[in-house]
Amino acid sequence: MGGHPNEVRAPEDWLTEVERDRAGRFKFEADRACFIAAHLLVRLCAAAALGAEPAELTLRQYCDLHGSGHGKPRIEEAPELGVSFSHTRGYVCAVAGPGKVGVDAEHVPPGPLDERLADDVLTPRERALVTGNDELIRHWTRKEALIKRGELTLALLKSGGDDMTGRHLLEWSVGPDIRVAVVTDAPARRVAIPG
Repeated sequence: MGGHPNEVRAPEDWLTEVERDRAGRFKFEADRACFIAAHLLVRLCAAAALGAEPAELTLRQYCDLHGSGHGKPRIEEAPELGVSFSHTRGYVCAVAGPGKVGVDAEHVPPGPLDERLADDVLTPRERALVTGNDELIRHWTRKEALIKRGELTLALLKSGGDDMTGRHLLEWSVGPDIRVAVVTDAPARRVAIPG
C-alpha cells in the first residue's frame, strides 16, 4: 500500500506511547504527518494480510543501539507476519506478507547524477551503468528494501544488493520524483489504501 499521508484515514489512538512520543519530536509538521501516516498504514496493510481489525494490532520496534521505537518492525499479535514501512516527505508506503519483506520510498534529487551518493551505494557494475539520479534512486530503494529485510547492511552497499535472485521485486513511481521498491519472498501486488 502507498499514498499521500492525508489518504491514510486511521485514528492516531492506534499508535503506542512510544510512537506518539517519537512523532512529537519532529520539528516539521509535514515530517510528523508522514511518520504517523506510515505507522498507521502498516497496521492497515497487516490487517488486510491477516483478515484482522487494524485497531487490534500493535506495532513494535526495538534495536539494541537505539531501544524501543527503532529497528525492524513487527506486529505483536502476528510475529510471523513480515511487515515493513517507509516514508519520505509527501508519501508513505507499507508492505505485509509471509516471510521477509522490505519497502523503501525516496525522492529523486533534481539535477545531474549525485556522484557522491552513486559512489557510496552502487557496486562497480551498477556504477558503470547508472547515468542519472532516477536510475540511482531505483537502485537505492531496492537496496534499502533489502536492508529492511535483513539481507544487506549500509557497510555492504557497494558490494551487494544487485542480485534479486529468489526474491520478488515490485516497483512504482509517484509523480515525477518519488520511487518505491518492495522486495518480498512471495509475489506481491499493490493495493489501494482502504478508505
